[in-house]
Amino acid sequence: MAHWVQEQELHFPQLNIPITVDRIETVLPDHDVTSHDRLYLSNLDDMIGVRVFTPTVYFYQSEKGFSARDEPVVQTLKDALSKVLVPYYPFSGRLRETTNGKLEVFFGQDQGAVLVEAHADVALADLGDLTVPNPAWTKLIYRFPDEQQYEVVNMPPVIAQVTRFCCGGFSLGLRMCHCFCDGFGAMQFICAWARTAKAGSLVLDPKPCWDREILKPRNPPKIEFPHTEFKKIEESSAQTRRLWQGTLVQKCYKVSREYQARLKRLAQEEVSSCTTFDALAAHVWRSWVRALYDVDSNNDDEVQLRLTFSVNARAKLENPPLPDGFYGNALCVACAASNVERLVDGCLSETARLVHEARLRVTEEYLRSTVDYIEMHRPEKLEFGGKLTITQWTRFSIYDSADFGWGKPIYAGPIDLTPTPQVCLLLPEAETNGGAIVLCICLPEFACLKFTELLMHHEFE
Repeated sequence: MAHWVQEQELHFPQLNIPITVDRIETVLPDHDVTSHDRLYLSNLDDMIGVRVFTPTVYFYQSEKGFSARDEPVVQTLKDALSKVLVPYYPFSGRLRETTNGKLEVFFGQDQGAVLVEAHADVALADLGDLTVPNPAWTKLIYRFPDEQQYEVVNMPPVIAQVTRFCCGGFSLGLRMCHCFCDGFGAMQFICAWARTAKAGSLVLDPKPCWDREILKPRNPPKIEFPHTEFKKIEESSAQTRRLWQGTLVQKCYKVSREYQARLKRLAQEEVSSCTTFDALAAHVWRSWVRALYDVDSNNDDEVQLRLTFSVNARAKLENPPLPDGFYGNALCVACAASNVERLVDGCLSETARLVHEARLRVTEEYLRSTVDYIEMHRPEKLEFGGKLTITQWTRFSIYDSADFGWGKPIYAGPIDLTPTPQVCLLLPEAETNGGAIVLCICLPEFACLKFTELLMHHEFE
């Protein structure tokens, strides 16, 4: 069974990619269509967890007569971005705080997106393994010299850096402000940009829709669920404190379709409708807990733990439904809760049932209650106590959406999971017909070996 999960060795050379920035340009919409001075953001766009930029990088290799040294890559991307910013005009605005710290989009002169042109005197082959995230690639994503961590106010919502390599390949490092779109919305925007670049004229399918007012809070607000996903859990576990001590290590694993199917069959022993995600999330959660917590010491068996993950609520909304082309945040945080003893000593199917039930709890009523909860309480910081968060990028057509005319990227995805030891990413594997996924997680060094053994070799019965 071990060969069904392969650890991807991350041979991070001490990379110091020699980046030279050649030009920084502001990209404005091709023509002005803005009829608003400001735009409303829903509470799902404005909650603390989305007040971030999501950095991704796309690598394109030189092949079939194409070379970034000869092709006008930057000009093509710039022209297409300018066209796409007409229907997606909110991405040319900026964020500002209003009453009670709530954010809104506003428009002014010469805002727009930012496009950076750079080059590096190295080849793609010098960048290490191009199948998994690598913190050494951070220079391929542009950050302003005086930029603060988690800064979103008055920042360009789209920041792109094109870096040409001496081999003829190039990378597109992209930062998009999460307040403007969720992952599905980002894929919709990138797909429109890519198709427009490929065609040389504006291509929209679907037509973008803002309409964040659909997700306004009710009057009066009506909180119908406990929303444990937002609440602080007070606990004094020595193991939890150790999560943030010592060296953090990024680990990646290739999980085969066969292994996923076995997990699903075992999970369905208790709930026949469990999905592959329910089973894999349960297995990762149990492995994480077993690697970090000790039920025989420090009363860790009583520690309350949570697993959180996002559920796409688009199809769940009926009153009214979200319009086709809506690209705002329509993800709701699901939360499964248990204690260390139950997770360590219980079976996979029991934990999968907790994940399954948490996922099914996300209904239209739950989403509306979430919006109202944020309106009433507006959490000011993320709560990490006893929590593992799993983020599913396998739902996104990240490779198919990013063909700008030079083929699909050989890698598309995030760069770095550190510094948090409480996030797990599920990524699609590039160009695979085998259904494998890449599982990436950041762990304290002391837990890495045990987690790997449990993930690969744990007997599920």
